[in-house]
Amino acid sequence: MLQFLLFFLILLSAFGQNAPNYNEPYSPIFTDKPVYSWTDKMKITIISPSWNSDRHQIDSIGETNEHPIKISTSEHSLDQYRFTETDVNSGIFTAEVTLTGFTHDADGDGDFDTTPRTIGNGPTSGFLEVDRDSAITISFEFADAVVLVESVPVRWNVGTINFIEDLFFLEKSAMVRVIDVDMNLNPEAIDHLPIQFFSDSDVAGIEVNAIETSENSGSFIATILLSQNSHSSGNRLYSLPGDEIFAKYDDHTLPKPYSKSDNLAIETTARIDSSIPPIERIKNSQITFSDGLGNVLQSFSQNSQMQIVGTILNEYDFKQKFVYMFQVKNDKHVVESISWIQGEISSQQSQDISQSWIPKKSGIYEIETFVWRSINDPTALSPLMSTLITIP
Repeated sequence: MLQFLLFFLILLSAFGQNAPNYNEPYSPIFTDKPVYSWTDKMKITIISPSWNSDRHQIDSIGETNEHPIKISTSEHSLDQYRFTETDVNSGIFTAEVTLTGFTHDADGDGDFDTTPRTIGNGPTSGFLEVDRDSAITISFEFADAVVLVESVPVRWNVGTINFIEDLFFLEKSAMVRVIDVDMNLNPEAIDHLPIQFFSDSDVAGIEVNAIETSENSGSFIATILLSQNSHSSGNRLYSLPGDEIFAKYDDHTLPKPYSKSDNLAIETTARIDSSIPPIERIKNSQITFSDGLGNVLQSFSQNSQMQIVGTILNEYDFKQKFVYMFQVKNDKHVVESISWIQGEISSQQSQDISQSWIPKKSGIYEIETFVWRSINDPTALSPLMSTLITIP
């Protein structure tokens, strides 16, 4: 009899427990994220070695009336949801549930982007409707009157958008990244998100689809080509050196205190430049002087109006915006006159730029001209030009 008892105990040990240890309900519930968006895929793990009833087979839990697993929100529920063991004798049980959100236009195009439904019995067939600000509760009746519970929130998020670089060169590509997990509308497919791009030189711009980097990432990438010679079309954006380019999309899935019907423009900027060094972009010729009729002046006098004339040349194959500045300093290096003209010069174009000045006193004056990108951006597009004149 003693030998038979020993044999039975060894046999029981070999095949595991036939029922959980109700006195020690060790069965923690884990989710793969601390917070979910409305169309995420949930991955749930329950560690329950007590329910590893057969060491030689893949066990399952949760699908019975006696010890069900329930996955629910305040309004929708998946009852008796089946979890399966990850491997023979592991005691670790997993399942997946796809959240299906609620009826909502997520991208503002006038069409609903979700198909809310609650259906499935596990371990990977479940779909569960959720609201914007809700919670999902996983409950497991480990034993009679012993219910283990875990809960995780569901939240919308404010998206972000950023160019990969702060500065891009013309005739190259520019990439922008959007992170918005709320727009991962189908966690088993690659989603897309429309992005608007425009520049200082083309305020109408273009619309390009950003593509999700993987099926369940909520991270989107869009790439455009920057062109100074062609109009905007497709994924090509017309822009000039010195432009800012802009990328934006409208976020229609905003958390509280926004309402469900609110939207917010999410924007980012970068600068455009040419690979040609700025100081070499425009050729600035030596200053000349003329009278009001355009005749070249060889001598000067007090209280007589003269025209200070500068000539610039754009030798490159793109238009350039510029500010041409005139500065007059006396022999004490005090600025007596400063003025500027703002304009744009086409490819291979030469322009004469003039400004009138009336010397009030005799003396030696230094005339300087500068070509800058703009008043707010004093990046020199050519070397400073300077000349001295004497007013008798």
